[in-house]
Amino acid sequence: MLNSTGELEFSNEEDPEIISQLTSLALSDGKSSAGAPEKTGYPDSVYVMAANIFQGIRIEKSAQKVLIKYGNEPLRSFSESEDQSFQRLSYELAFSALKYQDILETILIDSCIFPSTTIPDHLSSLIIVMLYDFQDRKFQTRVLSDNEESISEVQEVENLLNSFKIKLAAALARCRIKHDALSIYHILPETVRKQELRASTLPLYAWINTCKISPEEVYNNLKRRGYNKVKSVLHIDDKVFAVDQHCYDVLIFPSHLKNDLINIDLFKDYKLIFQDKSRSLAVHSVKALLNMDDDILMVNTGSWYTVAHMSILTNNNTSKVFVCGVQSQAKDPDLKTLFTKIGCKNIEILRETFINIETKDHRLQKVKVILLLPRCSGLGVSNPVEFILNEHEDTEFLKDHSQGGISVDKLHILAQQQYEQLTHAMKFTKAQAVVYCTCSVCPEENEAVVKKALEFQDLGNKVQPYSGTLLRQCL
Repeated sequence: MLNSTGELEFSNEEDPEIISQLTSLALSDGKSSAGAPEKTGYPDSVYVMAANIFQGIRIEKSAQKVLIKYGNEPLRSFSESEDQSFQRLSYELAFSALKYQDILETILIDSCIFPSTTIPDHLSSLIIVMLYDFQDRKFQTRVLSDNEESISEVQEVENLLNSFKIKLAAALARCRIKHDALSIYHILPETVRKQELRASTLPLYAWINTCKISPEEVYNNLKRRGYNKVKSVLHIDDKVFAVDQHCYDVLIFPSHLKNDLINIDLFKDYKLIFQDKSRSLAVHSVKALLNMDDDILMVNTGSWYTVAHMSILTNNNTSKVFVCGVQSQAKDPDLKTLFTKIGCKNIEILRETFINIETKDHRLQKVKVILLLPRCSGLGVSNPVEFILNEHEDTEFLKDHSQGGISVDKLHILAQQQYEQLTHAMKFTKAQAVVYCTCSVCPEENEAVVKKALEFQDLGNKVQPYSGTLLRQCL
């Protein structure tokens, strides 16, 4: 149980006028909220899942700088929802708390919640994510659904935060004043703020599953729902869509339509699939290099949607899509279920890691194009939460994005791994092309890797060496 020595002292001090004055100084973003729906909080289970995500990715500090102790045990989850909207809310809340971790910890200390309360260490992550949401709601009471299942730990933390409401609002206002910032949003590093601004303005991309539906049928379906087809969706606030100029099966939507789109049957039935455009560019680059009976080898693809898109694009061919690096057999049922729902038929899973596959492997003698999607910093990704959900990336991905960059040492490690994989791909004598695709804007992971691989390529039995024109790079 949470036990506050100062709880009674603050619980009777609540003054709506004071709260209003303080929270007007302490909004969590710098944008106007006029016309925006009022935030009412999340279900208890979202807080628990967000706390567990945050616990795994929080920034660990040296012993001298530790303000709050975090336990090592995750909170007991009562319902692991497979619903992507539930997961999205949890990841977004955890990511927001991570970006503001330093500020939130300072507020908890300044408001005397720590160390004046006896709080189990394993609840610290829950307190952080719930505090972020509490201040984001301007310290207003959470609206609970009648049929919502309550979780005791969430209720206890909520009662604690409510009892310190004035102290928390005052601490947040002081933090804003100390940094001479319009809001705590403006305390974030400039690189993070630019990334958020970019994410809020970039359009959404979705590819058409032509195995299930034709582009014309999709257009007509969208038009019946009030969407108009236009040439460009930039700076348009209406319900519109456009066809991408590089990929004929990719549609573009304004970003504000995401919540409306995810609830329509086209997306629920896997007839339209959201995905970062870089992945669609990659598979279309491969498709352009194929003959009817050529096979493809996909390397390090965390995204099952990328595999599915490659399969759909070659559905009318006799091509096989080999995918290596899927080592966990526990994922087999999920993979097969997804591929069946999408309509994929020509995919073969290889258990070996790419580096351990022999260049003369008998299974790969018809492979003419290798699609290499190496692990990278992902600093070109505008929305890391969506990227994690769609590409099945590790949650550690959020940690780098919360800081606006990665360490030099980590960048060098990634670049070396990318170089080793690229040079290995170039040793496959029957392969005629390699498509190298990252989601990074760092030259060290792109031009530098490609240039180094071309300079030190081992020709072996290859009739023609690779050149910069044959090795494509998708950013």
